[in-house]
Order: sequence, then structure tokens, then C-alpha cells
Amino acid sequence: MTIEYHVNRATEIQIEKHLKLCEANFKPPLSERVELQGYSKKIADKAVRFEAWEENVLIALIASYCNDNENRSAFITSVSVLKEMQGKGLAKKLMKQCIKHIKALGLEQVILEVGNENANAIAFYGKHNFMVSRIEDKTSFMKLNLLKGI
Repeated sequence: MTIEYHVNRATEIQIEKHLKLCEANFKPPLSERVELQGYSKKIADKAVRFEAWEENVLIALIASYCNDNENRSAFITSVSVLKEMQGKGLAKKLMKQCIKHIKALGLEQVILEVGNENANAIAFYGKHNFMVSRIEDKTSFMKLNLLKGI
């Protein structure tokens, strides 16, 4: 297994295909919250994407919007790994790359939203020092303070 890591390589079509393959990993399913084709286009056009590839197949993706200079924050809009590739450290490596990139931009915090039912994702984000900042009906917002410890 040869895994290659890239930034912003995936096309809109590749992102949509990947998200459809990961659909069952999202709780609630991603398509219940967004229209996948439009969401994939938005990610391709506006997000910085950290990607893992195996044999020209997008196997893991973290997409972040790094454009909120007023609040000095970035928003991670998607974290996804193909089911058969989970547990291999791909998301961990991509998250480290993503956070490093956001820090290099001089931003001060990273925010994301996660379904309250998704215990695995919440635990994963917790391992990366994200803390719950707000709980809504079915989702929690988690925040990583990049200035902590400075």
C-alpha cells in the first residue's frame, strides 16, 4: 500500500465520489445535511484540502476554510476516511498538516461542527485538543485554540 499525500489535488467530481463512499461514516448521514454535488463544488472551489491517495483513489480528506481573517479563525468543514482505510492514522496525519497550515496563516483558532451521535469523531477531535464550545440540537461545535500555551 503506497499512500501519497497532496494538498488541493482532488477535483469536484473526485470529492463528490469520495463523500458518497464515506456517507455511512457521517452521523447523521452527510446527505441529510447538505446537497453533495453543491457541497463538493464549494469544497473544490473554496476550501484548502488535505488529501490522502492510494492508486489514484481519494481515500481520506480534510477540507478547511481559512478565510475568516476578521475573527482569525478557520473552519474545518469535512473530515472523511474510507471505511476500509480507517484506523491507519490517515486522519491523524491530515489533521496535523491542516493545523500546521492554519497556524502558518497566523490564524488563532479552528472551529468544526460534529454530530452529537458521532462518538468516534468527537473522541478523535478531543485527541487533537479540540474542546466543545457550543452544543445545539443535534450537533456540537468544537474549537481548537491555537494560542494556548504560547
